[in-house]
Amino acid sequence: MHRIVVLALDGVIPFDLATPIEVFERVRLPGGVQAYDVRVCAPAPEVDAGPFTLKAHHGLEALEDADTIMLPGCREPAHGVREEVVLGLRAAAGRGTRIASVCAGAFVLAATGLLDGRRATTHWAGATAFARLYPDVDLDPAVLYVDEGQFLTSAGAAAGLDLCLHIIRRDHGSAVAADAARLSVMPLEREGGQAQFIVPEQPPAPRGSTMEPLLTWLEASAGRDLTLDEIAAHAGMSTRTLNRRFREHTGTTPLQWLHLARIRRAQHLLETTAQSVDRIGGTVGFGSPTAFRDRFKRIVGTSPHQYRRSFSTSRTNHSSS
Repeated sequence: MHRIVVLALDGVIPFDLATPIEVFERVRLPGGVQAYDVRVCAPAPEVDAGPFTLKAHHGLEALEDADTIMLPGCREPAHGVREEVVLGLRAAAGRGTRIASVCAGAFVLAATGLLDGRRATTHWAGATAFARLYPDVDLDPAVLYVDEGQFLTSAGAAAGLDLCLHIIRRDHGSAVAADAARLSVMPLEREGGQAQFIVPEQPPAPRGSTMEPLLTWLEASAGRDLTLDEIAAHAGMSTRTLNRRFREHTGTTPLQWLHLARIRRAQHLLETTAQSVDRIGGTVGFGSPTAFRDRFKRIVGTSPHQYRRSFSTSRTNHSSS
């Protein structure tokens, strides 16, 4: 039987810890045979899990017999990882053991150096700190999970479910994974990545800078079909000078900034109104429904319809939208 060992470290996030335990323990093969033997190990007999103390039945020696090691996230992911944990994970990797992280557990995996030169993900809120600490890792904070073969990483909390279901499908096929998904009340595949959960940040201009009045005007005029020439004329600059100064102050171009402002407004309308998707696209300043959908998918990572289904706060029936 495939043995999964979940590594619990001090500060472990209970949800991240429980997710692989609950999902893998319930998996049954045809005939009702249990698919996985799940164990929890820790560097010490007791683990600080925040609201409670966890007693682990196994020490780090359990890593030696694991076929898969799961690394849940911890509350202070940027803190260092104990040397015996790093050595244990490296030794397991050398034996060919599969290692997967849930949420901020990617920080633990990255601390071993095993992710260097590889693609990975983590919770979007920790992406900046992760990139600073582990610049040799190819971080993609927009996806739900990344499968690099022996090493797998997932984004925030619920994305751990997506990763577990993906592992089950990889191990035992879609039929077994679909049964596990039903038990978890989860779709086997979710549309979009974690970009849909991130409110896009507008690149700011320093207060009192020469760009501040222009950005205020752009925000107010985002619903108009503005061209770069019109923006430059309003700023009293040539388009070349405008692009240069705008990038110096905000790190992006006027049109990219404008697109982001429009998408932020569209997200608000999708969440709070029953207006049709096409009408919202026109209201926020896109010239065609296709242009709106394409830009929305590029920035948010999912379609306007799917975003509305996930985040609408309106009680109005949106079935015709």
